[in-house]
Amino acid sequence: MPGGCPVSWSVLAAATEPEPIPVSLDEAAEKATNAASWVEENWSTWLNTGLRILLIVIVALMLRWAVRRALTKLIERMNRSAQAVEGTALGGLLVNAERRRQRSEAIGSVLRSVASFLILGTAGLMVLGAFDIDLAPLLASAGVAGVAIGFGARNLVTDFLSGVFMILEDQYGVGDSVDAGVASGEVVEVGLRVTKLRGIDGEIWYVRNGEIKRIGNLSQGWATAAVDVTVRPTEDLDRVQGVISAAGEAMAKDEPWNERLWGPVEVLGLTEVLLDSMTVRVSAKTMPGKKLGVERELRWRIKRGLDEAGIRIVGGLPAQAEEASADPTAGMAAPSVFSNAASPQSAAATPLPRTDLSKP
Repeated sequence: MPGGCPVSWSVLAAATEPEPIPVSLDEAAEKATNAASWVEENWSTWLNTGLRILLIVIVALMLRWAVRRALTKLIERMNRSAQAVEGTALGGLLVNAERRRQRSEAIGSVLRSVASFLILGTAGLMVLGAFDIDLAPLLASAGVAGVAIGFGARNLVTDFLSGVFMILEDQYGVGDSVDAGVASGEVVEVGLRVTKLRGIDGEIWYVRNGEIKRIGNLSQGWATAAVDVTVRPTEDLDRVQGVISAAGEAMAKDEPWNERLWGPVEVLGLTEVLLDSMTVRVSAKTMPGKKLGVERELRWRIKRGLDEAGIRIVGGLPAQAEEASADPTAGMAAPSVFSNAASPQSAAATPLPRTDLSKP
């Protein structure tokens, strides 16, 4: 402003600001009354919603605790029953405590997880419904996401579901000797996704449950020990059968073979008859997993019994007949005309004598 003092910005701002309108007591009272009436109208709804949510949460937590506790008690009872018969003779054959423990723990883990998911998931949906939230878009989105995750992790889902059914059906367990196709050996650990096998050479195989298309359990029921005894065709069959039967009866009375043999040693008969040998098949029903040991011991006892009876065991390739003596003249060369000095061929091949041309 020419010829005057400059005006500060604060003064200009103060001059432009509108003056506050004074609020009367009646207006303040009216606003307070409106707020109080709004709260009075809605507090019952809030309280009802809050109590519903609190009740849903309490019931869900109590139900989850009760279900998990019941499952834990059930698993502990299964383990105690397995340990109770573990020390008995029959229990040692039919029950494997570690197998039962891992199987029960796996089943309990699956059941606890499923129960928690169902209870807490239902409670969450009920809480959202208490807030008057439309659940249709949420459920649709969850369904689409579940399908996408299922396609992306289908191998994991396949392994998990296969493991669950293998455990529930008790197809195999810890200590069983199995042939899983991709690998074979003794089961070390059974999981929901991976099964661990120890091979014959001590290696550990990790086999995904979803990759197991077929499996052979060599430790369930019973096994068959088969031994082939090859003797000369001139031996007396009744005598051979008597020696083998005596060896089997003596083996069935000795420890620990009396527990490992679940049936008598049977001579099934001849399986092969050749010009220089005949094969007798011997069979016995054994405890699962003890087949190889029974076969080795049975061969040992049969061999000793046959030796004492003077019966010779033969095997391998049949003996070859001795070749006839060869003609001594077969390796000799044909006579040559050059060997005779009087022959014309020998005379023609003889070099001419050297003559001295210097002499007259």
